[in-house]
Amino acid sequence: MESFVHLRKGNTPRRLHADLNGLKDDELGRGGFTGRTAHMYRRHDPTAYRSVGPLRPTDVLSSELKPSDATDARGGPLLMFSNADCLVLLSRRTEEMPFFVRYVDGDVLSFVHKGSGRLETEFGPLDYREGDWIYLPKACTWRQIPAANAGATTLLMIQATEEFRVPPPGQLGRHFPFDPAQATIPEPAPIDDDGRDEYEVRLVHAPIDGVGTTSLFYQHNPLDVEGWRGDNFPFTFNIDDYTVITSDSVHLPPTVHLFMQATGVYIMNFLPRPAESVPGTERTPWYHRNVDFDEIAFFHGGTLYGIAMPPGLVSHAPQGVHHGAPEKARERARRKFDEYSHVDWSVIAIDTRRRLTPSEEILANDLGQH
Repeated sequence: MESFVHLRKGNTPRRLHADLNGLKDDELGRGGFTGRTAHMYRRHDPTAYRSVGPLRPTDVLSSELKPSDATDARGGPLLMFSNADCLVLLSRRTEEMPFFVRYVDGDVLSFVHKGSGRLETEFGPLDYREGDWIYLPKACTWRQIPAANAGATTLLMIQATEEFRVPPPGQLGRHFPFDPAQATIPEPAPIDDDGRDEYEVRLVHAPIDGVGTTSLFYQHNPLDVEGWRGDNFPFTFNIDDYTVITSDSVHLPPTVHLFMQATGVYIMNFLPRPAESVPGTERTPWYHRNVDFDEIAFFHGGTLYGIAMPPGLVSHAPQGVHHGAPEKARERARRKFDEYSHVDWSVIAIDTRRRLTPSEEILANDLGQH
């Protein structure tokens, strides 16, 4: 049961996530770092194991994945992971959509890893650039137009079964770390017909009799909205406008970096920030086996104390399986403590309460690190 009194048994450091003196810091916690916890101090690296069976971490370079929209204007995103609460997809579109699209099974939240362009939506146009989050309400009609000479637009897409929403305000107030006033909201801009005979609106949904799309055909451009009102609308928000919460004396848990959430799905931004400065403080995430959540980390860019992060790496850690920064990275962070005053990584994290199922493409491209 939860208790104000936290027991301390055996050889433990005085401070949390600090002064380990050669021990390995391992957290067994509930509720995604917000519930009951046990911090165990081990002699050996708990991630040094060999996995046999389906419950194992996967690491994939997204650049090796081949969504059909990368080579075919009429193609679509590639499914990477799924459960009853969400789908995690990858898009790498190079050409403008010759159709319009509606995701009718849930809201869609997309992160722009590379590229720029415009989304034409029925609420009005939304320009996007690298580092943007794009929110599209369930069944919103839109069309993507990548910018010319900007290369392919790579999107990490999360479709949630229930609504995405801003997390409830905590002790810092409703404007931190995500100030909604920094979001870009579209202005109505109805689009005239361009002379074609009909306009296809592709409805994307769970497969029915093996078919995952339905097409509606209109004789007019469906983006014909003259005006709108209400509180259900698309928007963009760039990670440069996200306020990072920091501490000098302890590496803070992932939950302080929460951006958006839906039922069973939590989205976090791990972004450049000042490094912990109190001597003896561990600067890397501790070992853990987040027993109530699966975790996906999408590496957008940057380094970890001089160690390059592979851009576009997708790392999945199932609940119950130990994971964390490699021991070499921890040792280097301690050794280079006085040389680095800043963390310059950019990582997008997705935590889900239900277990995620990797797609065949993910398993086929696993780097086999476990």
